[in-house]
Amino acid sequence: MGDVLVMGLINLETTLRVERFPIDYTPVRYLFGGIQTRVAGVGYNVAKALTTLGTRTRFLSLVGRDLSGAQALAQLRADGLSADYVLAELDETACSVILYDGQGRRQVNVDLKDVQEQTYPAAVFEQAAEDADLAVLCNVNFSRPFLELMRARDVPIATDVHAISSLDDDYNQDFMRAASILFLSDENLPCSPEEWVRAVWDRFGTPIVVVGLGAQGALLGVRDDDLLTRLPAVTTRPIVSTIGAGDALFSCFVHVYRETDDPYTALERAMVFASYKLGAASSSDGFLSAAELERLAESLMTG
Repeated sequence: MGDVLVMGLINLETTLRVERFPIDYTPVRYLFGGIQTRVAGVGYNVAKALTTLGTRTRFLSLVGRDLSGAQALAQLRADGLSADYVLAELDETACSVILYDGQGRRQVNVDLKDVQEQTYPAAVFEQAAEDADLAVLCNVNFSRPFLELMRARDVPIATDVHAISSLDDDYNQDFMRAASILFLSDENLPCSPEEWVRAVWDRFGTPIVVVGLGAQGALLGVRDDDLLTRLPAVTTRPIVSTIGAGDALFSCFVHVYRETDDPYTALERAMVFASYKLGAASSSDGFLSAAELERLAESLMTG
């Protein structure tokens, strides 16, 4: 079995706990332990989660030639991820500030700097993609040129288009068309999740579609089985923040599906993995190892 190629955003993420939404004005707040800064970003979160679960991963991204970029590269190495394909070719590293309350609600503020106007060197991608048996291409612009390349090589592509409302979405249509495994949220859907999945099948023929339903769980659509299955959410520990839950669900599904070739088991395990992740404030914290995941999943079944 080869490595999983992951291409996507890495950024510096600051999380800030607030008492409630909307936020009451006050000139100064002292939040002991209420502010955290971590290296995060969808691509990084997925690569870190996969690595924590035991999947060999090659991570490709772009960071800045700044202090934040140096911090991101150092954190990659600390997490056991290679920084060989994370290139410091930007002036500034992307960043985000995320506000969250005690009910798990959040507001995400993202500053991508100029990353959406940048390209990733094709020669470096070719080197990283050698012998990869699955490509996780996150929906950031510098991933886009490599969708057709991996399809031409018959390498399955997994992607998450997050909150989307139309199959004709100009930004995400390339990613939806290329995906063998497609994840998205139900937040902006114009119809029921079941209707949406069937529309995706009709338009793109996508083999596996997963729709995150928030507190209601997730919907799995397996085209070969012509089957739509809803799985309820599970509770493993108190919720701190919902930020990064979708990345965790996606990552664990990819890991387990690649190991078992069973999408139903993959989503069951991913629900547990994502639930546990909700107990951490940062989108890049709270990941279980494969052994921890199995123990927790078994305890939920027997408990």
